[in-house]
This record gives sequence, C-alpha cells and structure tokens, in this order.
Amino acid sequence: MISEFIYKYYIDPIHYDNSYNIVNTLTYAFILLVCTWLIYRWLDSNHISIDREFVYSLIPWIVFGGCLRVVEDTGFIKSDIHVILITPLIYFLIFAIAMPALYGAYVLEKRGVIPSWKRIYFWAGILLSAVTLLFIIWFGLTSAHFDLLVAGTILAMATATTGLLYAIIRYGFRWQYVQDRLYQILIFGHMLDASATSFGIDLHAIPYTEKHVVGSALIDLTGTAFVMFPLKLLVLIPGIYILELYRREGATGIWYLILVAMIMVGLAPGIRDMMRMVLYV
Repeated sequence: MISEFIYKYYIDPIHYDNSYNIVNTLTYAFILLVCTWLIYRWLDSNHISIDREFVYSLIPWIVFGGCLRVVEDTGFIKSDIHVILITPLIYFLIFAIAMPALYGAYVLEKRGVIPSWKRIYFWAGILLSAVTLLFIIWFGLTSAHFDLLVAGTILAMATATTGLLYAIIRYGFRWQYVQDRLYQILIFGHMLDASATSFGIDLHAIPYTEKHVVGSALIDLTGTAFVMFPLKLLVLIPGIYILELYRREGATGIWYLILVAMIMVGLAPGIRDMMRMVLYV
C-alpha cells in the first residue's frame, strides 16, 4: 500500500516526467523550506557570510540549473540516468555540485590562495552555464530548431511585465524598497516564468502544457495561460512585503536565503521553458 502510494505520487511522475500532483507539490515545497533552513544553519555555523554578494554569486548557478534541465528535454541522454535531470532530483544534483564548490572556494580564500571566494564561485557558475548553453546551441543547430525569435519574444514579454509590475509596486503601493536590485531580479525571474508558460501554451507552434497543480487548474478554468501573470501577482506582492518585514526585523541572513529560493523557483523554470521552446523540444 505504501509502495503504491510512493510510486503513484513521487516515483512515477519523475520517471515518466508527468505533471505534478498536490501531494508531491506540497512535499517539495516543505523540503525546500527545510533545506533553506538547514543551509542557513550550515553557513552560519561555518561563519560564511550571507550577504548581497553571496546572492549575486548564486545567480549563475540558478541559470546553470535551468539550462541543465533543458539537456534532459533534448532527449540526448538515452539511459535511465536522465531522471537525475528532472525536477526535483536536479535540485539535489545542483546542490551536490554547488555546495562543495562553495566550501572549497571559501577554504581557498581563508588560506589566502584567492582574494574572494564569492568572485571565484560566481565565475564558476558562469563557466558551467556557458558550457551547458553551448551544448544547447549545438544541439539546436544540428538536431533540432534554434529559433531566436521565440527567445526574443519571451524576453520582451518578461521585460515589459517586469517594468509594469515594478511601477505598480513602486508608484502604486509606494514601496520604495522595491528599488532594491534583488527584488527586481526576483520580479524578472517570475515574469520570465509566466511569459514562457503563457507563450508556450497559447502561442507556440508546439502545444506545451502546464505541469504545476495550481497553474494547470487556473488555465483549465480560464482557458488561457496568460492567467499566470495575475497568479504571479498574488504570490509576488505579498511575498515581497513579507520578505521586507523579515529584513526590517534584522533577520538578514535568512532573508537573503529565502530570497534566493524564491528567485530560483521562478528564474530556473523560466529559463528552462524558454530554452526548450527555442529548440522546439
């Protein structure tokens, strides 16, 4: 009975890359919160500063995760090992690469080998992202499509909606703290996710589908994937408000980590969806 439950709600959706269900969605959300807290405790216990530069150094690794997920979409990996590139396993894979690299760079700085571990860590993420992106470009040019117009359209949608949401929050709600660059990255990441989803389902030549529970239900209810934009508003506006309360209470370390987690769950799938649509896979 228990094994059937596990296969139905956890293993089969990963193995067959099916849509999410309410059970695994809530489970993964809980795991993300727990992991965020554990990472915070580990960083704090090792006296690794969690600051603005720390967040910036992680952004390329989020991009790397989004690009690496596209490698699985290409079907290039034929063996069963491809499942480690499917959510949520890919998050553990990125973690297994990123955390040792982070600690190694930190130790090198402490020993005076390098001047700044965050700078090295940032460029390591850039390098991994570039290598993965080069593979995606190569695959698109040799084995699939590589439609830059798709990327341009999605990025234009994301940029325009980011500007609009920023204006609403900054001038409508008069939340001046949204001028913080990290909040702007957060908004852009989720607008990219919403733009890619909307374009892929409603406008792309290939009929893509939404796999997340809430998004899928709202799309079925409204008949359009552009409902993702108001859904993002319902998440982002109170999310940013609550985040700012944390920061004002002095909990800056956990504020930075929660902010990174929120950026990740928007930017990474946004990049993945956009790039797979560029390839038509």
